[in-house]
Amino acid sequence: MKDGQLKRALSIFATFLKFGCFTFGGGWSIVAQMQKEYVEKRGWLTDEELLDYTSVGRSTPGLMIGNTSILFGYHAAGIPGALAALLGITIPPVLIMLLVVYIYDLVKDNLYVTRAMIGVRAAVVPIIISALLKLLKSGLKDAFCYLIAAAALGLCLLTRMNNALIVLLAALVGLCWQEVQNRRDLS
Repeated sequence: MKDGQLKRALSIFATFLKFGCFTFGGGWSIVAQMQKEYVEKRGWLTDEELLDYTSVGRSTPGLMIGNTSILFGYHAAGIPGALAALLGITIPPVLIMLLVVYIYDLVKDNLYVTRAMIGVRAAVVPIIISALLKLLKSGLKDAFCYLIAAAALGLCLLTRMNNALIVLLAALVGLCWQEVQNRRDLS
């Protein structure tokens, strides 16, 4: 392992540890923090790459944020980076859940806890929407992309089709469209 790779992996671990401690609302709010930290601030990846990692992470088995973290970590620092990102993102929630499980019965009916969680949920929604709006610019480049997105949304809302199958169908449609475009350009 190279010295630079180890330094970067430790940096990734520290940042993902922070994400794991202070991010509520699931994977999408962590993606928003990744976008701010690694696209806007550090420039380690582009919006398109983050969107690609999130898409693959979402459509493969397991937790989306764990999968996305591994992909990003590997991109940034190889296998040490992948392990650092995964450990950093999982250690805080595991410790917090152990604490919650231990004290759950004591706080489950507490009015203050209930009200605090209402506030947390309300604050998380705009964070997720902010990330969505930034990623939309990168993910939907033309009318054909909007058409695929609308069809995928329709399938998600109106059918019980598996999300991975929807992603695979969209990829197949994208590949077919590209082939049509390539043949048209050769003519």
